[in-house]
Amino acid sequence: MSQTLSELAAFLQSQGMPCEVVGDACHAIGSVSTLEDATAEQVSFLANPKYEKMLMTTQAGAVVVRTGTPAPRPMNLLQVPDPYAAITMLIIKIHGYRRHPRMGISKMAWVAASATIGKGANIWPFATIGENVVIGENVNIYPGCFVADGCRIGNDVVLMANVVLYDGAALGNRVTIHAGTVVGEDGLGFAPVGEKWEKIPQVGTVEIGDDVELGANCSIDRATLGKTTIARGTKFSNLIAIGHGCKIGENCLLVAQVGIAGSVTVGNHVTMAGQAGVVGHINIGDNATLAAKAGVTHDVPTGETYLGAPAAEIGQKKREWALIHKLPDMRQKLRKLESLVEQLQQEIHELKGRQNQD
Repeated sequence: MSQTLSELAAFLQSQGMPCEVVGDACHAIGSVSTLEDATAEQVSFLANPKYEKMLMTTQAGAVVVRTGTPAPRPMNLLQVPDPYAAITMLIIKIHGYRRHPRMGISKMAWVAASATIGKGANIWPFATIGENVVIGENVNIYPGCFVADGCRIGNDVVLMANVVLYDGAALGNRVTIHAGTVVGEDGLGFAPVGEKWEKIPQVGTVEIGDDVELGANCSIDRATLGKTTIARGTKFSNLIAIGHGCKIGENCLLVAQVGIAGSVTVGNHVTMAGQAGVVGHINIGDNATLAAKAGVTHDVPTGETYLGAPAAEIGQKKREWALIHKLPDMRQKLRKLESLVEQLQQEIHELKGRQNQD
């Protein structure tokens, strides 16, 4: 259903976002798209100034821009303090979240007699629900999922296709886990006995808090003893590996291919960019940031940004990189100095020879 720009502006204002319409407030918008692909019936956004030139070419019916951004040509704008936040609200308003078809409990799913299933749950064909599993209300479990014995699943949880929960895993409310992710597999627990590795039974569990979202093909090791925990509000991209016994804090954001070894404690609101790696048994403080491909080998203090491999505080690392860029010039200067030293040594040697002859 289409909505006018004035209606969209009123919605943003109702959410606490000041918004001013520039252009035709009656223009109708039906969906959201990118600056490159948007048509006259769609709204797009400009959050990064480096794409500002695209305002000259976009066919969008309206563009969400930062307050004070002028229109470079006749066009419709929604001026707001934070375009990225505003477009997020508009996507939710216009498109809403993914809707799950009503399935009920399929006759082609295998559900243990001892399992407890809350009302409104959808369990798709070829899902397996083990003994003594407890599933909350309005849960969606898609085909190929395996929920092992003793798992606990809260309300409004979504398990996309082929998610695996090992025995005893616990999920809070409103958890979403995307296809192919495994929760609660054994961690890398082996003890050297003589010349072989003896497997240590992994008798701990995994506990995931409310409002956590895990991307596709992630792996969350169960603890050797105790719990591996992911606290409420934390979000993972795809291909994240969490080692056994880790404790991930609230509202963290982990981007694709992050790997965290065992027994790491991560504070609240920590951001880890793509391919960051963390060694075991260290602490990452609250509000810390690990840049892409950071190789973290020791504790990261609260609020610090670390980058590089091995990772270091951003200021220190920038100084190191500045020196690295100067190395070719420094090498040339060193060669000149070495040549001068050799020349001086030769002159001193010749001078001493003449003095000895005198």
